[in-house]
Amino acid sequence: MKKQNWLVCVPACGVALSLSACVAPTYNYAPKATAISRPAVGSVTTASVGDEMVNQGVVYEREALLLHKDANIGLFNAYTLRHGYFVKQGENKNSDFYQPSPTPDGGRVDKAALADPYKSVQAYKTDSRLCVVTVFNASACTKASFDRVVKSVATDDSFQQTLIYSGKVGQKIKLGYREFSANVARPAYSNDVDYDLSESTTVGYKGARLEVIEATNDHVTYRLISNFNGSH
Repeated sequence: MKKQNWLVCVPACGVALSLSACVAPTYNYAPKATAISRPAVGSVTTASVGDEMVNQGVVYEREALLLHKDANIGLFNAYTLRHGYFVKQGENKNSDFYQPSPTPDGGRVDKAALADPYKSVQAYKTDSRLCVVTVFNASACTKASFDRVVKSVATDDSFQQTLIYSGKVGQKIKLGYREFSANVARPAYSNDVDYDLSESTTVGYKGARLEVIEATNDHVTYRLISNFNGSH
């Protein structure tokens, strides 16, 4: 039995069945690399056991769309956009184009069995129309509740270093050092270190130095002297 498509866009965008338009998505957007360094050098901070004390690295921030609730699109609900984040891939004069964010809070595009595969999610700049664009550049739209936001998304170029407070036993505190690449921990670059505060209240690791003001098995209060790159 020959398959019948739910949505069809004929060549040259001539006549489309139950579609609002024929659209060619664009791929001209590049995420912005952002350097992070927390907390500020010289600041006094309190961290609980398991919290990050020092964090430095590079993350990528992308423009994104946050869909607040599921949205059905197309004839007989051919597509369902699941709520969550969709990250920007491109834009033209009238619209922005998105893909589901590859994060746990990312949205999703579900399609009916006979519907054509989707290629992109389209959001108009001047109103609340949200559309699904198929592999045939056909689109179907609906009104939806969403916000345009900025979201940090790990990429292969993302890299972070962090120190984590792991508690105190006697006069010794324990810090955990972790490195993350593309939001994945690098086990070979993880370490746990003990510091004896009776010898010195200034501790350091890989260029990060801090002065411990108060430490218990529940929390630590400290002043950051320098971050991992040694900047003051």
